[in-house]
This record gives sequence, structure tokens and C-alpha cells, in this order.
Amino acid sequence: MVQNIHWLGHDTFKIIGEKIIYTDPYKIKKKDVADIILVTHDHFDHCVPEDIQKLQGEKTVIVTTADCAKKLSGNVVIVKPGDKVNIEGIEIEAVPAYNTNKQFHTKEMGWVGYIFKINKQRIYLAGDTDYIPEMKTFKDIDIALLPVSGTYVMTADEAVQAALDINPKIAIPMHYDAIVGTKKDAEKFAEALKGKIEVVILEEEK
Repeated sequence: MVQNIHWLGHDTFKIIGEKIIYTDPYKIKKKDVADIILVTHDHFDHCVPEDIQKLQGEKTVIVTTADCAKKLSGNVVIVKPGDKVNIEGIEIEAVPAYNTNKQFHTKEMGWVGYIFKINKQRIYLAGDTDYIPEMKTFKDIDIALLPVSGTYVMTADEAVQAALDINPKIAIPMHYDAIVGTKKDAEKFAEALKGKIEVVILEEEK
């Protein structure tokens, strides 16, 4: 189920299916052409114009928030929480992503995570978020990509609670080994969910 998902570090994934989707490109080492680029918010490690340009072709569509869109060029689709768009047959829903007990990603910023369907799988990309009540409403998620590092996002323990609410078939930890957090956070997350939800810790592709 996860063989088409490649982790490039931090919150950057390359997902191969009917289309090639990249998420939050950061420190991209190899040029490529994405069909769709999903950008969750305007922070320096998520909305990086020079990294996005490395993946842009003539037909690439970037889905992002209004503040990030100001930094980008090309075919940009602006979304806010609750919006649904269909990009070349890929259904994409922008969902809330925010902090509840810190001020790095406040709710009023309108930053997002995404739920999208590819390879007949519904994937939830959490973005930079804490454990939030809206997660209880995310249904039929096959794969959840969840931050686990703490500091700017939820801790491994909080991510466990999020995973239990979302109840995906598979959870993949992210947001560690780049700026904050280590693989130990991912391992702690996996250990706590043993016997409840399958956790796949992807090796970072260099």
C-alpha cells in the first residue's frame, strides 16, 4: 500500500499514481516534474519557491494557501480549510491544520492539511498541526501522514491520539530528522500503536 510513497525528508513526499504528487517540497536534490504540488502553509520549510521550481513543468498545478501563493508563479490554485478541488481527476480537500497549545500555526492563519485520493487510496497529509478535534471527522483514510516531532507540531504521544481518532489503515510519521525531532519520535509513535494501527516508518530517500 505504501510502495508508491517516497519520503524525501521532513514533510516532503513523492507519491506516484495516476499523477505524480509532491508535498511541501523542501531541500529537493533532484529535478523532477510534478503533476500536482501540495503546499500546506507559508513557513520557510514548507513553502520554498526554489524547491518548488525544481519540480515545476508547464502543466504542474500548485495547490496552496493565499499567503504562500504570493511567493509562487505558474498555475496556482488557492485553497482554505473546507475547500474541495478536482485537479486533473484527483480529488483534493483542504482541511484545518493549526496549533492548540502554541502559537506557531494559529487557527486564524487558515493553513491546511490535505485529504486526496490517488491509487484508489485516501491519503491524509496533516501539515503542521497539533491533535485537533476536526480529526475525528476525517473518514475512510487509508494512509495518514502525521507529524511526530513536537515543538512546532504535535508530539509522538499526541500523534498517537490523532491516529486513533482518524483510524487509518496505515500511519506514516513525518516532521522529524530535519529541523526538530529524531527517528526516536517516529519509533515511539510506532511502538504506542502496535496492535492497533499499522505504522510504517519510511527510510528517507537521498
